[in-house]
Amino acid sequence: MELFLPFTGAWKVQNSPANRVPSHGTDLFGTRYAIDFTAVDTRGRTASSRSLRSVLATEPAELFLAYGQEVTAPCPGTVRATHDGEVDHAARRSQLNLIGYMLGQPARIRQGPDAVAGNHVILEEPQSGRFIAMVHLLNGSILVRPGQQVAAGQVLARCGNSGNSTQPHLHLQAMDSLDLRRARGVPIVFRDFHEQIRSGETAVIRRGVPANASVVQPARGPDPDPGRSGRYR
Repeated sequence: MELFLPFTGAWKVQNSPANRVPSHGTDLFGTRYAIDFTAVDTRGRTASSRSLRSVLATEPAELFLAYGQEVTAPCPGTVRATHDGEVDHAARRSQLNLIGYMLGQPARIRQGPDAVAGNHVILEEPQSGRFIAMVHLLNGSILVRPGQQVAAGQVLARCGNSGNSTQPHLHLQAMDSLDLRRARGVPIVFRDFHEQIRSGETAVIRRGVPANASVVQPARGPDPDPGRSGRYR
């Protein structure tokens, strides 16, 4: 599936399928080709400050740059499912806290997709009939409803820290079913983005999958005319 990046500004890529498949180490809940994005500043930091809490404890999710950032539709489509009401929990950068969090992973999986995805929106892309899920959204921020038609680039919600998330970020995946319990992942590529790799080199990518740890931002927006479904400038 060809998509646009679902945000503005600079975001760091994590768990990219360009580096390994399954990208998140599992095929569970359709995550085989999923990708994560975390907003960063000009120095590549996900939060503007660090403190003793960053090493020893949890931190408020609001400290992180991704928290509250707009999440936009990566393609034209129809909203097929939304889920809201999951709490945005504290963020974790501390390795000590991450150990405890990972030990709780099996319990979250047993609770089902909503406990893992948190607040989320699922779109159906009209030409392929495939589905795109954007998860870990901010509690109370979802602006769309099932059955609604959306244009590429339209604001859907805001980034949060709900579900199985250690710090505010956006998880995106494409899949062949609306049912996360039985969905299989579908490969994705992105259109028209700037990519800065670790060496500092920057390129404009017209069609590709960004590498893990690279920093990306849109190079060109989607066509603003919703009548031209599936076509881009």
